[in-house]
Amino acid sequence: MSNAEQATRARERTSHARDYSPGFFVKLTLMALIDALGAYGLLACWQEGATGIFCALLAILIAANYVYFSKRALAAKYIFPGLTFLLVFQIFVVVYTGYVSFTNYGDGHNSTKQAAIDALLQQNERRVEGSQAYPLVVVERDGDLGFAIIADGEVRVGSSDQPFEVVKAELDETDPTKVSSIDGWAILSFSDIVSKQSDIMALRVPISDEAADGSVRTADARVGYVYLPFLRYDPDEDVMVDTMTDVTYYPNGHGQFQSDEGQTLSVGWRVGVGMENYLMAFSDSRYAKPFFAVLAWTTVYSFASVALCFLVGLFLATILNDPRIKGRRVLRVLLIFPYAIPGFLGALIWTGLLNRGFGFVNQVLLGGAHVGWLTDPWLAKVSVILVSLWLGFPYMFLICTGALQSLPADVMEAAKIDGASRMQAWRGITLPLVFISTAPLLISSFAFNFNNFNLIYMLTGGGPRFPDASVPVGQTDILISMVYSVSGLDGSAQKNYGLASALSIVIFIIVGTVSAIAFRQTRKLEEMI
Repeated sequence: MSNAEQATRARERTSHARDYSPGFFVKLTLMALIDALGAYGLLACWQEGATGIFCALLAILIAANYVYFSKRALAAKYIFPGLTFLLVFQIFVVVYTGYVSFTNYGDGHNSTKQAAIDALLQQNERRVEGSQAYPLVVVERDGDLGFAIIADGEVRVGSSDQPFEVVKAELDETDPTKVSSIDGWAILSFSDIVSKQSDIMALRVPISDEAADGSVRTADARVGYVYLPFLRYDPDEDVMVDTMTDVTYYPNGHGQFQSDEGQTLSVGWRVGVGMENYLMAFSDSRYAKPFFAVLAWTTVYSFASVALCFLVGLFLATILNDPRIKGRRVLRVLLIFPYAIPGFLGALIWTGLLNRGFGFVNQVLLGGAHVGWLTDPWLAKVSVILVSLWLGFPYMFLICTGALQSLPADVMEAAKIDGASRMQAWRGITLPLVFISTAPLLISSFAFNFNNFNLIYMLTGGGPRFPDASVPVGQTDILISMVYSVSGLDGSAQKNYGLASALSIVIFIIVGTVSAIAFRQTRKLEEMI
């Protein structure tokens, strides 16, 4: 038996996998907590019908228990946590984003076809003539609004997601048509009703689980009436019929019901659309023109920010690396001060400093001028780059300082002996060596600035807007902030997660390609030196 095999068996014998030592019980406790959390997650996935996530979580739990209770998986014990996080937070996110990019997921296409049918039946209603009027009060629980009605001498409560059901309640002694208290629900006061009037007017509480039974609505928060859907779904023909106009709506293959005249119903469902989102991003004039403008600006901004931060940081690091400079420690502390401020907070500070009307730069430094640092298209771009420089040069300064101090002294001495001047030694030895050691950081800084959403969102909000753009995109928007606007999460447009995901995949490809080329060129530079 070789020495390596003997050492391996010795490690297996000393493993805490099943030797019942204190380390084993510590591991057993930790794994019990992980399994308990995993079991909770499995139950939640089962209840929500998330089959894919359920299977993935189950596989991870089984693998974790095998790895940490087996003596044969010693190496896997160290790489399993990192591998799990890589799969969950990187690979899964990219794959799911890619999946969404091939769908029409967004406003009006959020769920399944059956959910869309139910929503259409519930939202397209008319009052039943001659129907009973129910005494009603508006109630609330955990932020959810609901109605409490009196029907057949019983108090029933429901919300938009929960049909009416009988509950324990007390009626007003002086007026038996009014409810005074309800178990588990709070009755809204008049002032609360006024403040939430629009939500109350839009609230529909279903009579039962069957959408065809209708729902209760109110116009005055005191009396409720039954409303029935005027749309009827025919499951055999798979059509939606408007009973008031006799118009028939057919599934159009894009997740909507559409009539022969081209009219569509408001609520649809999620379906695959192939490459439509990618074609829309590059061919639809609404998105293509601002997309290419934003792509060009994003590239210029990313390269300019990295280059300026590196050059300024290297310049300051070179100066303060000279032992003849007095007070170097104090100066270094002052120079890294911007790095101690969170990036989003620094951007907000500069938003105030550069304000056209009352900003410190205009009012104090420029004597009351009204320069549109954040409103003029070109000045806004310059401001973004300068603020990025202010936030980023301390990091490069620290990196370059460490790189300069780690340079081998014998190489510099050899250059002096060979008669090289300071400039020649700096240009031929110092700069290439520093660049090699900092190149990976420069590449990562480029990727960071390419997706530096915080700075753009906090400083300019992407503005000023393009005057001819039909989408909410501005002159200083970079691709990631454009994705945020197109997705509709900022409330400026309808949500379009499919298109936003397609743009995200494009960003991923661009950054990945540039990073791969840059790393390859860096290796060539190392070989040349």
